[in-house]
Amino acid sequence: MAERTVPTARWAAIWLGQLVSLVGSSLTAFVLGVWVYQRTGSVTQFSLIFLAATLPAVLFAPFAGALADRRDRRGLMLVADTVAAAGTAALAALVVADALQVWHIYLGTAVSATASTVHQVAYQAMTPALVGKRQLGRFNGLMQISRAVQIAAPLIAGVLVVTVGIGGVMAIDLGTFVVAASTLLLVRLPAEVTHPTGSGPAEAVLRTAATGWRYLRQRPSLLALMVVFGAFNFLFGIAGVLVQPLILSFATADTLGLLMSAGGAGLFAGSLVMGVWGGPTRRVTAVCGGLALGGVALALHAAAPSAWLIAVVAPLFLFTLPIVNSSTMTLIQTKTEPSVLGRVLATARVIGDASVPLAYVLAGPIADGLFEPLLRPEGVLADSVGRVIGTGEGRGIALLFAVTGVAMVLLAAFAWTRPVLRGADDLPDALPDDTPGPAGPPDDTPDPDDLPDDTPGPGTVSADRQPAT
Repeated sequence: MAERTVPTARWAAIWLGQLVSLVGSSLTAFVLGVWVYQRTGSVTQFSLIFLAATLPAVLFAPFAGALADRRDRRGLMLVADTVAAAGTAALAALVVADALQVWHIYLGTAVSATASTVHQVAYQAMTPALVGKRQLGRFNGLMQISRAVQIAAPLIAGVLVVTVGIGGVMAIDLGTFVVAASTLLLVRLPAEVTHPTGSGPAEAVLRTAATGWRYLRQRPSLLALMVVFGAFNFLFGIAGVLVQPLILSFATADTLGLLMSAGGAGLFAGSLVMGVWGGPTRRVTAVCGGLALGGVALALHAAAPSAWLIAVVAPLFLFTLPIVNSSTMTLIQTKTEPSVLGRVLATARVIGDASVPLAYVLAGPIADGLFEPLLRPEGVLADSVGRVIGTGEGRGIALLFAVTGVAMVLLAAFAWTRPVLRGADDLPDALPDDTPGPAGPPDDTPDPDDLPDDTPGPGTVSADRQPAT
């Protein structure tokens, strides 16, 4: 079946509008985090913001996927944006009234995270029909620019807080919501892009929330891919929490800002490369290669307490992030039937992101309670490992970076040696080929919810039929 593609100018307008909105949201998230830390002086209360931003997303994702497969996806994105904007407006009103409390920020962050989950799942489910199979890898590469924007947010937000204040930053955020909503409303899209195929009645939403798990369980290659991706996110989460304390152990806050910008530049470069290239045909190769190169770069953070070293290895590490992320997303989108794509993406998000809150919770205690004491001048490893990477403040964190990097390289090797995972590229494509002109006939693929539990869905490759490698 051939599928009509949307002109590049239209999907580019939607992508740009969503990117502008993300810039505003990142600015607000940063200034509110700074407000909490300055008001409380507590790292624990500051870190709870990260939990408030991740836990609701993981818990609500299955229901978001069910909605994305049953409702107009553009409508869902607009509703989610409206809810998130309302939460931001409420916090802005509290700022103006000088009545803002820490718990308000936790609640607002949780509401925004839940709305963002609905938005992102609907957006990702709509993407294959929006850009077509040929452009999918490139588009997912461009989507990774959002992470570079989040890293650059502190630099922009710092200037804005001085000039317009916290309330002004949040007002800018509300304006970016308007930009994103306007592009969604004004850009004309075919019905097959915004309306899921094979959608069922409203009462089926809760009942079908577990369909994504069933679909992945019937495709061991995709399930194994998401487990590896979850392990990668755990290791990346540990590094993400500890990179600032590592740098501040030997450099000033100004240097930290410059090094964070350098890391963001690496992430931006990786996103552009994937946006132009789209990745190799064998996407599992890109995932494993990105994991291996990223692990080496992560381990090199520990080599010496040097800003120049971090200025090289941090961009290199973050350069690999779009390679891993976009290749994984493209594989899931390409190999999943459009009628269940929202639910599968939501389940994949749960598997891939559930480890992130755990990393946030464990990183600090592991660093402070275990690794830092090992590399104090009188520590157990001071006369062995300490002779290589140094001793004193921050060197225990550096050792944890080395361990995390080695673990990432081992994860890449493990993934590459698993035939079941390497077989993900050989699963039949579920997306139609891109051709201009009228849309093809309606997709009458049966929904996995209508199949018995022991019956594989369309395009299933069972565990004993994985392609030989």
